[in-house]
Amino acid sequence: MARILSRAGLPPALALGYVGLLLFMTGDGVESAFIAPFLADNGAGSEIRASYVITAYGLTVMVASWLAGALSQLWGPKRVMTVGLSVWVLFEILFLAVAVPSGDYVLMLVFYGLRGFGYPLFAFSFLVWVTTVAPKARLGAAVGWFYFAFTGGFPSLGSLVASFGTSRLGHLGTLWLSLGLLTLGGLVTLLGVRERSGSERLAPPEVRPMQSLVQSISLAWQRPRVGLGAIARLINSVPIFGMFAFFPTIFSDDIGFGEQRWLLLVSVMYGSCIVFNLLIGNLSDRIGWRNTVFWIGCIGCSVTIALLYFVPVAFGADYYWLALVVGALYGLTLSGWVAVSALVPSLAPDNRGGAMALLSLGAGASAFVGPGIVSLLLDPLGPGGVVIVFSALYLVAAVLVWFCKLPPEHESVVGEVATENVAAHSTPHSTAKGIA
Repeated sequence: MARILSRAGLPPALALGYVGLLLFMTGDGVESAFIAPFLADNGAGSEIRASYVITAYGLTVMVASWLAGALSQLWGPKRVMTVGLSVWVLFEILFLAVAVPSGDYVLMLVFYGLRGFGYPLFAFSFLVWVTTVAPKARLGAAVGWFYFAFTGGFPSLGSLVASFGTSRLGHLGTLWLSLGLLTLGGLVTLLGVRERSGSERLAPPEVRPMQSLVQSISLAWQRPRVGLGAIARLINSVPIFGMFAFFPTIFSDDIGFGEQRWLLLVSVMYGSCIVFNLLIGNLSDRIGWRNTVFWIGCIGCSVTIALLYFVPVAFGADYYWLALVVGALYGLTLSGWVAVSALVPSLAPDNRGGAMALLSLGAGASAFVGPGIVSLLLDPLGPGGVVIVFSALYLVAAVLVWFCKLPPEHESVVGEVATENVAAHSTPHSTAKGIA
């Protein structure tokens, strides 16, 4: 089994961790389809006040996304994951058992907001663990498996659980169910994975806590290519968060798909991304991480984000199947970004946690930048103009990624994966130098 997992690019020592992550993110994603109206009906009083709660949650997610990498350097990823699971469970119980029954808006704001520290500390610390353990020549595939589990749970399986649970248990009962799923996933990972490096400090002994936190930010200018990679990672998710600020109305009402067919389109898009996360992750180990992000992630997304909007607008509701095709293509090209989590930490091999902290910070910040661009540009430019801006941003990311070239001593020729697989059976140590 270990040999099969290794050939697939999944580190055998972390196999149960991926299973646990899938369950954890499924539990975390259950609420995504209905949390805003639920908050409005159970204490917030209006969608605007509910949005303040979600904004507070987003802020803590952004901060925790940065802390996950920085703290993993100091405490080891497994300890940070334990903190993340504990925070999520504690504040979710307080939210469901105290804030919701009482209808107290302030408690709702505090408990739900603080719960936002939970999932990034758990999930992104596990990603640091993956980048530490996986053989360098198979790192792209290992990261692809991470995003397969991450996006497979949130929003994919989470939405399915919600559709099943809300009709039988109600919204509150479904949220308790999500807590159980998430707790189970966390325990599977923390109790099932015995790999030792996850419990060890990754930073040198002389590095102090505040110094580690500062270094995770200063790395952006000390290693400029790491900073460029983090900005590219920010751009990666900006259109994703931005499109959901205005696409639902356009596709459902203006084009005439209706809500159900719009939701199906989203499912096809993310389903395609989930499948291709694995395929593109493995491919990136053969053709190069930077090449994969540049051509598939940046150039590909620049084209497909435009197709995703302009094809349905041009052909209308009668050609819904075309919308599904371009949605699947956008999901495919999004999967090209999985390799950025292999590329950027390899630009700072002595501070992988710090590099991952910057990447995660970019991912978290995009939740604000994307809707912010829409709010600023939608009126003056219109929907098509905003989509063109998103397309142009991917081209900007392409320029940034092009400069994220690994040093010559870390580069690898195409086809080294096959050599790595053979060597893995004869020696426990990777002889690969890396992927360009």
